[in-house]
Amino acid sequence: MPQNADFALPPDLSRPVNDGAADHLVGMPIPNICLPSTFGGLVDLSRLSSARTVVYCYPMTGVPEKSLPRGWDGIPGALSCTHEICGFQEHYGLLLELQAEVFGLSTQTKGYQDEMANQLHLPYEILSDVDFKFCDALRLPAFEVNGMRFLKPLALIIRGGRIEHVFYPVSSPSEIADQVVQWLADHPVG
Repeated sequence: MPQNADFALPPDLSRPVNDGAADHLVGMPIPNICLPSTFGGLVDLSRLSSARTVVYCYPMTGVPEKSLPRGWDGIPGALSCTHEICGFQEHYGLLLELQAEVFGLSTQTKGYQDEMANQLHLPYEILSDVDFKFCDALRLPAFEVNGMRFLKPLALIIRGGRIEHVFYPVSSPSEIADQVVQWLADHPVG
């Protein structure tokens, strides 16, 4: 794990509750929307050829020396996005062995994501949905802070162009990659 991602989370970090905001997602088709990638170019998640695709969504990553939105550390799951990203980085090889392609997704700009992905040396793509086209098409759970809209943490397992499984709410972003790996191992591709 990169050194700059190795920090402790507060012990009193709020845990999210299931508000039902993702109950509609299983079985939904992936919309035909192209998203900018940190690898350059555009990615249409509805047209991938991998056996399965994991898309984990996160609100935002912080920028050194720039304050997070007021009250950010009290939002369940919002504070540990870097832990989530690094968890998928750590498990990347195993996810590939389980026949799953991996993408991160946030509504931050591509430039912001490029800087983060380069700093962390990510082996997989981060996608930008800054205009909320993908998020709105699927009605992904979101929240607002100081007039800004963010995605709630969740992970989608996509198979055959449809959502097969959803991890929501994400009670521990630092452990979601472990949970995804376990689910994929328990549900191998036929």
